[in-house]
Formats: sequence, structure tokens, C-alpha cells
Amino acid sequence: MRPDARAWFEHRTTSATSLAEIDVRALLLAKRRGGHRISVVLPARNEEATVGVLVRDLVTRWVEDVPLVDELLVIDSNSTDATAEVARAAGAEVVAAGEVLPSHGDRPGKGEALWKSLAATTGDLVVFMDSDLLGDVSHYVPGLLTPLLLDPRVDYVKGCYTRPLTVDGEHRPVGGGRVTELTARPLLNALWPELAGFVQPLGGEYAGRRSVLEQVPFVSGYGVEVGLLVDLLRICGLQGLAQVDLGTRTHSHQTDAALGKMAGQIVSTVLSRAERGRPARGRLEPGGLLTQFAHDGSGFVPTSHSVAVDERPPMADVEEYAVLRAGVVG
Repeated sequence: MRPDARAWFEHRTTSATSLAEIDVRALLLAKRRGGHRISVVLPARNEEATVGVLVRDLVTRWVEDVPLVDELLVIDSNSTDATAEVARAAGAEVVAAGEVLPSHGDRPGKGEALWKSLAATTGDLVVFMDSDLLGDVSHYVPGLLTPLLLDPRVDYVKGCYTRPLTVDGEHRPVGGGRVTELTARPLLNALWPELAGFVQPLGGEYAGRRSVLEQVPFVSGYGVEVGLLVDLLRICGLQGLAQVDLGTRTHSHQTDAALGKMAGQIVSTVLSRAERGRPARGRLEPGGLLTQFAHDGSGFVPTSHSVAVDERPPMADVEEYAVLRAGVVG
């Protein structure tokens, strides 16, 4: 890992794997002193099976019991099931994506819902969470908010976690995040090696200051997370970004075909940004390291590998080969 990426990883990665690690009183005090208003956004499409439990827990803990969150919005992305009704009954405000900024139309994709949520919420701090999360994630919201509330230098916070994988009834404690490992991480390490310290660049749980979120474009589809990360690096600088270890993230898994579509959108997003700001016909110079992460039980441990392109020239350009061929022909 490059020295700047390693230094960032060591100083900008914190832990909030449970509520016991979070000083909620300090967060409330910082919220009051800063005059902050906090919005939590859950984009949802056909998530009636999970969104109700998630919303009810968030409302009970962080709106009613502890006044940390001021508004909780589920933005419904053209669901064909009872997502909207279930979320509303659980205590969320629910808005259809197509009804927000109607003059701009309604495009498909998670990023579209997130972009429109900025126009449908009022908080100066905005927390985004996927709506298919399973298990106890009550610490996610305060965990993501901690760097923003306690350190004014931080503008954007990504959650990171281990991701169990269940395939054909077989459960593995790690192995989720296949698109991250096979697509996003290699691309980011090659093109923006300073971002190599991000454990989950595609993770769906993150938070930011509205003042920076409103300055960057939102890719409409699955490229939204990697697009935000790259664009906010330009706006905030590496030291304006942070990540929080949230423990474990469990959610539903998609088919290989769906993951392939996701990977295609991520590649397109990354390549569109790789071209920006370069001189005409300038050549991309990819980095030669790939940093991967394992969890040792107490935290993420990075390991870097050389992936620099090492290739031989065309054999026709090798003098010794020409001599050998001349001997064979002769």
C-alpha cells in the first residue's frame, strides 16, 4: 500500500462494532452544539420483507428513545410490492422517487433514489443505509455519525464490515462483496491508489455533510458508491474522508447475472472518471499494487500484492530469436 494510503488507513479508520463502543452522549452534545439536523435515508425497491423491521428499530432507538435522528425517509424506487406501506406503518416518512423533482423525470436505479433524497430531506448531515439489512444494525447510524459530529475535518464516512456469504444453503463467515473483490478494488487500486485503504468501497452504508454531497453527481445505477468515493476525493481530499468498522453486515445476495450487471455499471463509472482531467490522448498509468483485507478478530489487516503489468515483447523483436529462426530456415 502506498504510504499515503497506509497513513490514512491507520488514522482515519475507527471502530463502532457495537453500541458499547459509541459514546452516544458525546454525539448528542456535539449535535446540539453544532446545531445539526440529521436525516437517515433508506432507498428501497421491493424490500417489504426487511424494511419494516429495520425502520421500526431505527425509529425506536434514534428518534423516540434517543433524539439523534430528526427525520427518517424511505425513498421508494418504483416498488411493486408493499414496501411503501410496510415502511410507513413502521414509522418512516415514505416518498416515491418519481414524485421528487418531477420535472427531471424518473430514472431507474439506486443512485437515482439517493440523488432525489437530497431534495426530499432537510438535514445538514445525511446517513444512507440499504433497506435489505438483516440482524442487529442499531449501531450503524451513531457509528457513521461519530466522525462527522466529533471531527469537523471529516466530510464523508464509509462503513466497512465483514460480509458473510450464503450460497445454495452453505453459509460462510466471509466471502460476500464479490463485485468489490473482483472489480471495484482492482480498478481503484490501479487508478486511485490513495484510496486503497477503503475496505468496502461499494458498501451501502455511509454518511456525509450535505454541503459536499450536493456538489457531486450521483450515478443513477449501481455505480453510485464508487462514483461518490472518487468524486468526493476530489472535493474533500483524502483527509476529508474516513471509514468506520461496523462489525458484520448481513443482507440478501444476488444472482451471478445480477452481479455481472452491477460490475458492468461499476466499470463504466470508474472509466468515465478515469478520463476526466487528463490531457487529450494522455495515457493512463495504473498503479502496480493491489491491497486486500482480512479480519484478524480485532480489526482489518491490509496486505498488498504486486499486480504490475510484466510482459515480454513480440518475439519478432527479439534479436536472439531472429538468429535462431535464421538458423532453422537456413
